[in-house]
Amino acid sequence: MVEEISPSSNGKNDPSRVTLLFNGATWKHDYLIEGMFQSLGYQCQALPTPTVDSFQLGKEFGNNGQCNPTYFTVGNLVKYLKELESQGMSRKEITDQYAFFTFGANGPCRFGMYVEEYRLALRNAGFPDFRIEIVDRDAGLNQEESNALVDCNMDVVFGLLNSFNIGDIITSIGYQIRPFEINPGETDQVVKECMDHLYQYMKNRPPYEMKHFPGFLKNSFPGMYEGIRYLRKFLHQIGDKGFKRALEHCRDRFNSIPVDRTRAKPIVKVTGEFWAQTTEGDGNFNMFAFLEREGSQCIVEPVATWVPYLLLLARQNAEAARTAHGLPNETWVQGLKRKTRQQWDYLMAAIQLKLGLKIFLREYDRLATVFGDLPTHLLDQDKLADLGGKFYNTHADGGEGHLEIAKAIYYSTQDKAHMILSVKPFGCMPSTQSDGAMTQVMSKYKDMIFLPIETSGEGEVNAHSRVQMALGEAKHKTKAEFAQTLEKSGYTLEQIRTYVADHPELKTPMYPVPHHKGLVGTAANFVRHVSERMQQEGVRNQEVAA
Repeated sequence: MVEEISPSSNGKNDPSRVTLLFNGATWKHDYLIEGMFQSLGYQCQALPTPTVDSFQLGKEFGNNGQCNPTYFTVGNLVKYLKELESQGMSRKEITDQYAFFTFGANGPCRFGMYVEEYRLALRNAGFPDFRIEIVDRDAGLNQEESNALVDCNMDVVFGLLNSFNIGDIITSIGYQIRPFEINPGETDQVVKECMDHLYQYMKNRPPYEMKHFPGFLKNSFPGMYEGIRYLRKFLHQIGDKGFKRALEHCRDRFNSIPVDRTRAKPIVKVTGEFWAQTTEGDGNFNMFAFLEREGSQCIVEPVATWVPYLLLLARQNAEAARTAHGLPNETWVQGLKRKTRQQWDYLMAAIQLKLGLKIFLREYDRLATVFGDLPTHLLDQDKLADLGGKFYNTHADGGEGHLEIAKAIYYSTQDKAHMILSVKPFGCMPSTQSDGAMTQVMSKYKDMIFLPIETSGEGEVNAHSRVQMALGEAKHKTKAEFAQTLEKSGYTLEQIRTYVADHPELKTPMYPVPHHKGLVGTAANFVRHVSERMQQEGVRNQEVAA
């Protein structure tokens, strides 16, 4: 449900009078969410990326023993409110004119306590009446609350879905192109241009409403009207081509960036705790930027992965409920009724969950495929459960559960990454359990390069040093793989590059480079593909040299 937490709201629930503050994954996701809320008539402002200063404020005003995502996110809100106060606003004005929008959940992770941490920190910082709008992660579309500032209706739910999916795709595209850009900084510039374009599209995209519906039917049968209205909104969401057109514009801009894929770079798959593996700032020691400076290519995890994962957990719970035993003294009639009810409930849940998964994957894939195979695509959750379930109980909720283990196995055994870097907060219980299971995983997959890194507000130099050591081994594997591929091709690197220079399409990011079994690196796969193309065209060494 959406819950407003405020001892005294003073009746100020008018969206046009209150600015929503929020902070989610990357600045790209937040930028799009800001545009989405504005299109729905809300005043809103995405908070800046949390810094070490945010962390220190979170520790100062919050409880001891919290994980660093709590300190960073809670402290970031306090920091922003303090800055408003330093600019001359009174605390009453801040409380009346601003509110914070965030997500909540239950479970064994401290994420379930974030809301209470926000309340405590705001009270200790001098903002006891500041409002927090909480969307319960586990409540689905049942998010209505009469006193809430945000009406979490279908427009908001679909808006968040589109914002997160597009943010995931653009983020992934940037990490796939940046390591190979010929002109340093060009990818970041295009990302900013594309995000401005998408933000304006999101901001100026009005919510869909039925334009023609008989007034007497609307007044006489309001339930039927609302049902048809929701159905039409749903059909508009899955049939609207506006986002694809907006992304096609971005695709053309990205495709104008010249790249050199003959640079051998280790591929690092970043996994771990949800927030730590996603944020692009001090919260994970600026790990993505560091990896790229060290000559790596990063594979980042989409935020969208969490939706199929949660649906998998829901399906497992439904399967467990189907076989639950009754009371010891129940009669055979009572047992029959119970079993019949259990089977029916399971059937309905299975249909809804399967349909929901198909719709969600379709929505993500239809946007991602605008860029071909370049973005990170969502993995099959059943396959991941099979991989991770051999080492970790898939019913164990909390953090990413078995996903951290499953993704490490998948990316290593399917020739997708040279190294797995697991980033998690210091003392994170679910990730600590995963690390324990990874000991057995690594004893079985001895070629896997796996490094867990615990993050906090301090220790960046230490963490970077450990990553450098593991990267050394990954770089050695990458160079050996590239050298062997080049030798087998029958051409020299100069000859490959000469051929690429004569065929401009090979220097475009969207050119499809097939993945070859046994090869991991982008450069190795590219050289293999180009050499095969040269051989098919009958290009000989002497002709290339000439």
